[in-house]
Amino acid sequence: MPSSIIKQRIAGRAVIVHDGNVLIIRESHAYQGSQNVGKYDFPGGKVEPGESLQEGLLRETKEECGLDVTIGEPFFIGEWRPEIKGEKIQIFGVFFRCFPKTLDILLGPDHDDYQWIDPRDYNAYNLIPLDCEVLRLLIKQSE
Repeated sequence: MPSSIIKQRIAGRAVIVHDGNVLIIRESHAYQGSQNVGKYDFPGGKVEPGESLQEGLLRETKEECGLDVTIGEPFFIGEWRPEIKGEKIQIFGVFFRCFPKTLDILLGPDHDDYQWIDPRDYNAYNLIPLDCEVLRLLIKQSE
């Protein structure tokens, strides 16, 4: 029987910007425990105990897309509540504007595609809903 206890997590998300475009990566069917298979998202993930938010973001970005990034300021905080393998989780995500040190993308096993997109074209991609909100804010901030 699933537990009614909700665990909390903190995640860093990298909104990687290059020449006005933003990197999105698609979760593959190989990704165990995801509810976003086939959807595009920003690189990033949960912060491990003892890591700073920035350390976790650097590690996750490297694992998921092979990029080393320079982390800018956080510009959005969001929340989502997935249920993974019967476990309820409340995740607080801190979204940082980041800049790639190189463009040599090497996707990890949990992702099967990447795109550099114009943020204004976000509706053309199967993005998780919170990312659409993030991109709308990014567009507004760049006007």
